[in-house]
Amino acid sequence: MAKKSNVRVYDNDSIETLKGPDRVRLRPSVIFGSDGIEGCQHSVFEILSNSIDEAREGFGKVIEATRFKDKSIMIKDYGRGIPLDYNSKEERYNWELVFCELYAGAKYKNNSGENYEYSLGLNGLGCCATQYSSEYMDVTVFRDGYRYDLHFEKGINIGGLRKEKFNYESTGTIIKWKPDIEVFTDIDIQLDYFQSVLKKQAVVNAGLTFKLFDEESGETYTYLYENGIVDYVKEISQDKGITDVQFFETTAKGRDREDKPEYKVKMQIAFCFNNEINLLEYYHNSSFLEHGGSPDKAVRSAFVYEIDKCIKDRNMYNKNESKISFVDIQDSLILVTNSFSTITSYENQTKKSINNKFIQEAMTDFLKQQLEIYFIENKADCDRIIEQVLVNKRSRETAEKTRINVKKKLGGTIDVVNRVKKFVDCRTKDVSRRELYIVEGDSALGACKLGRDAEFQAIIPVRGKILNCLKAEYDSIFKNEIIVDLLKVLGCGVEIKSKHNKDLNTFDINNLRWSKIIICTDADVDGFQIRTLILAMLYRLVPTLIHVGKVYIAESPLFEINTKDKTYFAYTEKEKNEIISKIKGKYTIQRSKGLGENEPEMMWETTMNPETRRLIKVVPDDIKRTEEVFDLLLGDNLSGRKEFIEANGHMYMDMIDVS
Repeated sequence: MAKKSNVRVYDNDSIETLKGPDRVRLRPSVIFGSDGIEGCQHSVFEILSNSIDEAREGFGKVIEATRFKDKSIMIKDYGRGIPLDYNSKEERYNWELVFCELYAGAKYKNNSGENYEYSLGLNGLGCCATQYSSEYMDVTVFRDGYRYDLHFEKGINIGGLRKEKFNYESTGTIIKWKPDIEVFTDIDIQLDYFQSVLKKQAVVNAGLTFKLFDEESGETYTYLYENGIVDYVKEISQDKGITDVQFFETTAKGRDREDKPEYKVKMQIAFCFNNEINLLEYYHNSSFLEHGGSPDKAVRSAFVYEIDKCIKDRNMYNKNESKISFVDIQDSLILVTNSFSTITSYENQTKKSINNKFIQEAMTDFLKQQLEIYFIENKADCDRIIEQVLVNKRSRETAEKTRINVKKKLGGTIDVVNRVKKFVDCRTKDVSRRELYIVEGDSALGACKLGRDAEFQAIIPVRGKILNCLKAEYDSIFKNEIIVDLLKVLGCGVEIKSKHNKDLNTFDINNLRWSKIIICTDADVDGFQIRTLILAMLYRLVPTLIHVGKVYIAESPLFEINTKDKTYFAYTEKEKNEIISKIKGKYTIQRSKGLGENEPEMMWETTMNPETRRLIKVVPDDIKRTEEVFDLLLGDNLSGRKEFIEANGHMYMDMIDVS
């Protein structure tokens, strides 16, 4: 833009057009949706799409992709080969139109049945835009008894079209190129992108084989789904479905508006219900519709309508109960749709959503009809689906009530000293020094209160055996006053692992008020059980505190050994014997009393003095093993617990008071 005396001029000469490669190189996000790695990935999909369109028309059953170490990419197909010779109608060479001209292609007449009926390619942009955005691109085509070669650098052809007679085994196209770092901010496309996109294309193009070679790792990956989305849904369900996989397929003709042309639609729907796994994926003309659009709206409408109708017919809603929503169905639904149309209205060039009105209406009507028939003919499946959907719905509603309840109880800034019964705070506000003792009962509270250092040690008692948090539902947990009080005192919120309770994740380690959380219970069976239940609570509701080493167990002495001059404390039988062997004179020995019966001096020396106490840091060395042990001892694994007690119970008999 011209300047005069530092004043910006806006006149007739200010308007300019981008020409040639600059149309893409200077504005890649217009075509690819981004100038970052997402846009670079989409450029790969544009080249892949052309090979897929060929294969789906019946030309070639294998598509090969290679990811090179230098970040270049190659796509090879066995289709008819891109026509590159002279085009008398356009009076230009086709290679110029395909690779150097935006909006040039063979897919503008899909609806009339010419060339391609259902195609991923649509706007004639992909090949040219990818070529323009490349550091270099090499094209090799085998067709009509010839081999054709082209070479481009930064959007400019070098050397023209090279053509020679060639005795090839198969027609096809090979395109090798390197995305240009001057165009995209990142060209390092990771292996998992190629794996994901090729697998998805294998899913929605039944019988096509996609091969991926990764030069960096030397690995080759092959993707083939003979029965397309049916095989894929079975794979996802892992034979754990509460119904078998259902597959519906049809074709239809219609128009989006009365004055718009009629077009063909082909649709496939595969689904099953599974109470452990859920998935929704929509594809149109092979493109993964990340944002859904018309198919998503159709699925939601049809499933809610038909399942709600079945629930009403069976009178399974409770009195005044609200209607199900799609989220209640989605929680247990694995569903993939695979649709094609001769006219497609994508939201933009990246093809992540479609908005064809007729496709939505046709799919909705078809799904309603097929679901109605399925539910009538398969009453047992229908009953299982309804029961699961209602379980999901009621669980969601309970979770919402719990969320409101918990946020009300734990949310906001609270004065824990005044709000939590029998909590005894310490004086310092320095979190790095503050210690919280969780003690067993009011008597232990009194002894610890007198024996502590009030500067940095706080105490909260638990009354009796608290709720087993590994077996209880969240609504029961958060109705428990002791647990809620403990969470208030901790101050860091809660961590919830539930599909219905994601909003309950209020945890923030930065809000923790303590450097150490110390569980302090009697050294007897009841004390050990209370300790285990407190650990289970922390493990279920604030597991990060265990993972980062904030949780400790205070070891209580088992024996008190008195001599004329000194009192010794032994924490094990071995220690007791070692102490006795060193005492020269007379001594008395007794089993240590409960914490509540200890003198303050003894509490300080054995349990609270940082110089003399013994603390065991609780650390899950193996997370999986920790989960297994908690489930074995406190969870629903009843048969496993019985076997464990039968095998190991004799080792703990000496801890039981049989008097």
